[in-house]
Amino acid sequence: MVISKNMENLVANSSVIRRLFEEGVELAAVVGRENVYDYSLGNPSVAPPKIVKESILQILETKDANYIHGYMNNSGYEEVRDAVAESLNKRFGTDFVRESIIMTAGAAGALNCILRTLLNYKDEVICFAPFFGEYRSYISNFGGETVVVPANTETFQLNLDVLDSYITEKTKAVIVNNPNNPSGAVYSAQTLSRLNDILTKAQERIGHPIYVISDEPYRELVYDGAHVPFMTKYVKNCLVCYSFSKSLSLPGERIGYLAIPKQIDAYEEMQSALVVANRCLGFINAPSLFQLVAKECLYEETDIETYDKNRMLLYNGLTEMGFECVKPQGAFYLFVKSPVPDEKAFVQEAKKHNLILVSASSFGCPGYVRLAYCVSYDMIKRSLPAFKKLAQTYWPQDAGAAAHGGAQGQENTAGQNHAEGQNDAAAHGAAECGKERENG
Repeated sequence: MVISKNMENLVANSSVIRRLFEEGVELAAVVGRENVYDYSLGNPSVAPPKIVKESILQILETKDANYIHGYMNNSGYEEVRDAVAESLNKRFGTDFVRESIIMTAGAAGALNCILRTLLNYKDEVICFAPFFGEYRSYISNFGGETVVVPANTETFQLNLDVLDSYITEKTKAVIVNNPNNPSGAVYSAQTLSRLNDILTKAQERIGHPIYVISDEPYRELVYDGAHVPFMTKYVKNCLVCYSFSKSLSLPGERIGYLAIPKQIDAYEEMQSALVVANRCLGFINAPSLFQLVAKECLYEETDIETYDKNRMLLYNGLTEMGFECVKPQGAFYLFVKSPVPDEKAFVQEAKKHNLILVSASSFGCPGYVRLAYCVSYDMIKRSLPAFKKLAQTYWPQDAGAAAHGGAQGQENTAGQNHAEGQNDAAAHGAAECGKERENG
């Protein structure tokens, strides 16, 4: 084997979601695209807003070509960073300045810059299940180890009751994705304040800072009046990673930013190191044209009506059939409890009905599956008869109402706990969804 051991492991555990997407393409070639119901990939189905195209044309027509396409500071264009800082300060009452902002190749680029800056070999990064599975790869890139805190399957808020027992002297960071992919949960201000309290005490015990990496590509995608607290207001040592991939439907353009509040420990050291990380990881700088485009779109409203319509059709349709679903408050994913303990068997059974679902084992939460509803409304409607046949595999026709009652009960409990910001963790269900420790 000529490739490194680290890369060998990454290849062996490459993205389950991407493989499922490819299987969907292959299946479509056999049965027809209209007969495949692919819920695997979180690729926005809403077109970018008109201002994106208008901004591209305006920039190309009015700005110097060498300025648009040339090198700039590794942190990004000064005018763009000024605008991002100003927009954050207006929206959230923060005090960011130009130097606090680094334009990055999406939130993934920002995450890798932070991990490159923080991690020594075998240092640990904590993830709360369920979590975006690529975090494992990003952590492994720099010799780190992923430590998984089991999910609280009653509320899907952060499982803070057990967090301290997972913190060691090797703990360097905690990743929080708000709103959460894959559960759709939105973490309350009370939850984030309690997280800060726990970490503050732990830092005194272990003798060094623990940084919270706030991954926020779904910040604007929330429903039913839910509010996403801006994490630097509640967590002292917090670094914010943002992407325009979801809010502006630009996943292929790889544009985002990293926001570094002055309140963090070792601000100047961290800020300068993060700029160097952006360069030495090979990004050099974020894509130049789309930095300028993003500047013109900072106050653009995100179209959530389409996703909300999809959310309610899929959630109501599946719960009426007896599936137990977590009603999402944000993002564009539906988290569904498998009707059998082995959710991978459930995923395989779904394929018999041309339904492409994602096993949540890849999100650190076995026993569940994820459905990305950033698809066409028509596809969801056409898929419901297939879900009905799938449901009949597990339950007699007359059992649906009882099962639906259980699912509705979970929704009400989760909604109440989120609204009150209480019961952040419960031991019940933790063993079912997540492991005590997992090395990346």
